[in-house]
Amino acid sequence: MDEWLKASAADLGRGIAAGRIDPVDLTGAFLAAIDAHPLSPRVWARLTPARACAGAKAAHGRARAGTRLSLLDGVPVGWKDLFDTAGTATEAGSALLKGRVPTRDADVLRNASAAGMVCLGKTHMTELAFSGLGLNPVTASPPCIHDEDAVSGGSSSGAAASVAFGLAPCGIGSDTGGSVRVPAAWNDLVGLKTTAGTLPMGGVVPLCPRFDTLGPLARNVEDAALVWAAMGGWPAPDLTGATLQGARLLWLDGTAMTDLAAPVACGFERAVECLRAAGATVERGGVDAVERALPLAATVFAAEAYGVWADRIEAQPDLMFAPVRERFRGGRSVSAPDYVAAWRLLDDLRRGYLAATGGFDAVILPTSPILPPDRARLERDVDYFADRNLLTLRNTRIGNLMGLPGLTLPTGVPSAGLLIQTPPRSERRLLRLGRAAEIALS
Repeated sequence: MDEWLKASAADLGRGIAAGRIDPVDLTGAFLAAIDAHPLSPRVWARLTPARACAGAKAAHGRARAGTRLSLLDGVPVGWKDLFDTAGTATEAGSALLKGRVPTRDADVLRNASAAGMVCLGKTHMTELAFSGLGLNPVTASPPCIHDEDAVSGGSSSGAAASVAFGLAPCGIGSDTGGSVRVPAAWNDLVGLKTTAGTLPMGGVVPLCPRFDTLGPLARNVEDAALVWAAMGGWPAPDLTGATLQGARLLWLDGTAMTDLAAPVACGFERAVECLRAAGATVERGGVDAVERALPLAATVFAAEAYGVWADRIEAQPDLMFAPVRERFRGGRSVSAPDYVAAWRLLDDLRRGYLAATGGFDAVILPTSPILPPDRARLERDVDYFADRNLLTLRNTRIGNLMGLPGLTLPTGVPSAGLLIQTPPRSERRLLRLGRAAEIALS
């Protein structure tokens, strides 16, 4: 059973279909692994063992009857602690929401359950999802797979750690400025950021509703595609025959290529060589719309986040980790005219971006410029926290500002991800390109 803990979700599903794996035994193996692992308290906020066992038993019956609901029927999954789970506390990593117990599942959780996926429980996350580092002194700060003293990336920190440490086959998170892609990259996973508005957001604790997106963290592109389809309740894309032959890729120059840690630069350059060797044409160039959009982030993100959470925060401000609280408060000085003007400009820049990149199949860049920082230093040094957080999210934020789906892949260099971005609502095309790139990188 130990091999199940590192297997892909798709392979586990195929094992169930072939009769080699019993869903009840599979769920039991993951619950036992979670119980035995010394780092589990830093990964899992709370488990749902009764629900998991009931779901696994139902999947077992369907497998025996030949009525499986999907390839992932009977495969366990962990959920970031901002997806409502009926009867189980959903607190979004915040003491402000302590004891909040929803009465129904989030829409995407309900969809995944309808595909037969088994809910293991809720994973730790950054407070209210407003940081890319994965540091949360209020609840827990999940570890990075390469360094237990470093953060795992956020805000879907526990979702990434659960998969990386073999405590779940896949995890589901949210991404407002990089919160799926950063932890996926830092833990050598595949992470999919979807286009805002394409997956149902009902029952998801919000941060910035105009930017909030949902997506899976997985071991490979096939798993990401299958889980994405389960979340949406639609057929999975066909990834067979995916190729980079004839693909035109834009290597995004400019700010995205500055201040890179040496391993990140090495991993990205290696990835570019692999993509070219697989038949892709890679051209390097800047996009003016990106450079003009980046300074708008402080206006559009912080103002919306503070608008959503100001009343709750200011009622009990001392319950929050101060650097995260002050990130929210950065939005209170933004005037309504400035916010509206920023969005009008951003809408125009989005059109400019699509025009400038329309001749390419995808845009590529390093997922995060830096490697996972030390947890203890982040906790004690406020300036270091602010600097590392901004730099961590700099490249991923481009996709959120431009309204794009994005897929991060491991490059073979630890914690150095390759980010692939395509136009809005092109997830199927992105996943096929991602599968081809995954083959090239391997």
